[in-house]
Amino acid sequence: MKRLYLLLAIVGAVVPYIFFVQRFINEGLSLVRFVTALFGNPATGAFASDLLITWFILRIVVIYERRRNQAPSPRLFVPRDLLIGLPCGFRPYLCAREAETECSFRRQQVTDDD
Repeated sequence: MKRLYLLLAIVGAVVPYIFFVQRFINEGLSLVRFVTALFGNPATGAFASDLLITWFILRIVVIYERRRNQAPSPRLFVPRDLLIGLPCGFRPYLCAREAETECSFRRQQVTDDD
């Protein structure tokens, strides 16, 4: 699964950036115009709001799991979400979480064997 998560993280970084680069080449780097275009019609507004809500919910889950010591620190993944995009931060988080879960499971087995 780790390789799949890595592949999906790369795809999740590259595909949106293709569109972002086209947008910024054609329209310039104006953040106001970008946000206006993002919510410029109901279809794009629906996708944008869905992504923002998903990002917020994911942050809650990541923090909750970290407090239960079930997951890696979010400090490594939140900047990726903000700077590159949710797919690029979420997939590596899942990979790290899986690795941490495996380590926890192995520690549990060693403890149970004693």
